[in-house]
Amino acid sequence: MRMIVVLASSLALAGCAAMTGGGAPAATAELKNARGETVGTANLTEQDGKVRLVVQARGLTPGQHGIHIHAVGRCDPPAFTTAGGHYNPLGRKHGLESPEGAHAGDLPNLVADASGNARYEATTDRVTLRDGLLSVFDGDGSAIVVHEKADDQKTDPTGDSGGRVVCGVIVPRT
Repeated sequence: MRMIVVLASSLALAGCAAMTGGGAPAATAELKNARGETVGTANLTEQDGKVRLVVQARGLTPGQHGIHIHAVGRCDPPAFTTAGGHYNPLGRKHGLESPEGAHAGDLPNLVADASGNARYEATTDRVTLRDGLLSVFDGDGSAIVVHEKADDQKTDPTGDSGGRVVCGVIVPRT
């Protein structure tokens, strides 16, 4: 029995190391629109207790869009409601400007240019790619969701950011 426990522990640790290449934890999400077409990528890396999110997307309407980490790693089109609400393991109010906020998944708005393309970068210390209470890799995973309108950063629970137009399940990068 002891041998089985040692072997299982070794395999689990090896899997965690392989998941991140032995370095800083990293993850990715393939972003898809309501038609199921790939329209971009999101890459997440963690260093010094902060997660950096870099998004490349196309096919958006020009202007500002709410972007959030959602509570469930599922993106069933066309409405992406299977991604659940904003990731909020601490039970906070919504919005980066809320005195009672923010959700762990709240992020600054993404801006698409006149052609509908966006390159976005944000850093947060409210989530982790490691184990723990704030891990995006909890029992049901997490997703990146881009909304149709700007997030007002204060209206609970969604920031009045409208429907979900792009979604991608966050998976460990190998």
